[in-house]
Amino acid sequence: MPVLSILGCKILQDEIIWLIANDLQIKRILIVANGNISEFTEKLDEQHIYYDIIPFEKLPKILNNIDRDELTVVVNLMELGLHAVPKILKSEVYQNIREMIPFSNGLLIFYGLCGNVLGNVEEDFCLEKDGCTVRILRDDERVVDDCIGATVGGGANYLKLLKTHSKEPAFFFTPMYASSWKELLNIDKLHSNPEKALKMAKMINDLAGYSRVAKVNTGLTYVKDIDAKIEEYAKLFGYSTFEIIGSQKIFKKMLFFDKG
Repeated sequence: MPVLSILGCKILQDEIIWLIANDLQIKRILIVANGNISEFTEKLDEQHIYYDIIPFEKLPKILNNIDRDELTVVVNLMELGLHAVPKILKSEVYQNIREMIPFSNGLLIFYGLCGNVLGNVEEDFCLEKDGCTVRILRDDERVVDDCIGATVGGGANYLKLLKTHSKEPAFFFTPMYASSWKELLNIDKLHSNPEKALKMAKMINDLAGYSRVAKVNTGLTYVKDIDAKIEEYAKLFGYSTFEIIGSQKIFKKMLFFDKG
């Protein structure tokens, strides 16, 4: 397989880095130039992983001239704010899939159901279209619910954790969620008064019964000062914290994706 493309949520960038770092078949990495990659490329630099940043419109020409005997990976990270409106998220993801299929032999979608809008993505693209196999994050039974479901090992364990902690509901924070929650909620982008927006978010959370933050220990250390970031959130909202053990099980399936 000469070109394996990854279309992913920015919040799953650590798992994408883990996949790249552990796949010895990869010979070249091309990152789509957009506003979502600065943190991602800094982490790649720290891991001494080499890459090229390419404008999307130049990818087809570059990929036409690659060595077909070596594996090239293309990474296209999407912005977090898309989650605010699931229909827009689906539209953007589907549009990017359509644009990436022509130059890809395989396309890995680093998303889950995400508001129940991406559950049919493999079927909608016929699993294999124009020689490109499309795969989304799955456990043994179905597409994972979201980034948390993916990082705790799939739907069954996610449901078990939710039931276990149902008496004192908790937000589950992966390392990237801990460092990106303001961006995910568009606190600074959509509100002229971030402090007021935080108070409103706390009110909504309190009405939902949240009182704790669970740190999902994924085993990945690309995000620095995770504990401090979680404590900052917990202090702002008046929550206690605890830790649960995550898993790379779902992402290992992507690592062993058939590359032809």
